[in-house]
This record gives sequence, C-alpha cells and structure tokens, in this order.
Amino acid sequence: MTRTALTDTQRLVLEQAAEQPDGRVNWFPDNVKGGARKKVIEGLCNKALITGSDADWFISPGGYDALGRTPPALPTTHPDPEVEAALVVTEAQWVAEKQATTAKPRTRANSKQAAVIALLKRPEGATIAQICASTGWQSHTVRGAFAGAFKKKLGLTITSEKPQGGERIYHIG
Repeated sequence: MTRTALTDTQRLVLEQAAEQPDGRVNWFPDNVKGGARKKVIEGLCNKALITGSDADWFISPGGYDALGRTPPALPTTHPDPEVEAALVVTEAQWVAEKQATTAKPRTRANSKQAAVIALLKRPEGATIAQICASTGWQSHTVRGAFAGAFKKKLGLTITSEKPQGGERIYHIG
C-alpha cells in the first residue's frame, strides 16, 4: 500500500475530520487562517483526500486510507414501501416529461441536407460526386455531413458499397 505524503497540518486536519461522525472538515490549527486554510483544503482536495464544496468538506475514503484507517460503515436503511412507490412514480413522471420535451433533430424539407437524404434513400443510392453536384458541396463536406449531421445528430445509418471498378455508393439503411 502506498501512503500519501501529508504535511503535519494536513494530517492534523484529516485526523480531526476522521473523528467526526459525519467526517466533516471543521477544525484547523489556530495558526492556520485565511489563505493558509484555503491552501490546506486545496492540497487535500488535489490529493482526493477530501470531497465537497466551498461550504462543506468531508474526508473521503482516500483520506481514511492516507491515515491508515478504515472508513466508517454507512448506516443501513430499510426502505419505506410508501416512499419507494412515490419515488418510482416521480421518476416515471420525470422520464415522461423529458421524452415529451426532447424533440428529435429534424431537417427542413427544402434544405440541402434534406436533398442529400432524399438521394441516399433512393434504391440506387448516391455517390459522393452526385451529392456534390446536387448541393455544391465539396467531397470532404459531404463526408463530414455523413459523420456529423446524419450519423451523430440525426441517428441515421449510412451504408456503402463499392462495385468492382466503380465509384462507392452510399445508402441510408
């Protein structure tokens, strides 16, 4: 086991926090004030020995380990069936609300993107050259649109085939 190097002040602060039932960092030596406290907190946080925010800091499992101590066991709780049922209902409502407000990305009917999709949906598909001629885009723009707008944003599946001696043909599958 590798021990984390601690300053004397860091060790004292962690030991005091480890003695607290909730592991709260709430004590500093009298000679550590203002900016020095901030530096101690910053050092402990950078080493992942404490967790929290500006208002409340707590010793982390790594902090207990640095002191050679075992973190206290979390109290076991027995769920209340009524609370659990209410939680399930509330979570279902959140999911329904999120699905209702999350709009699928769409393509305007008269856009170049829509024209490319129409070309790709044809039974014969489309080549990069055909798409470039239709949109005025360069070939790298077409490939970028395939990867970004079509695959990632719209979730479309684009397949390709290359007939022997011919140009690669793309389809929306």
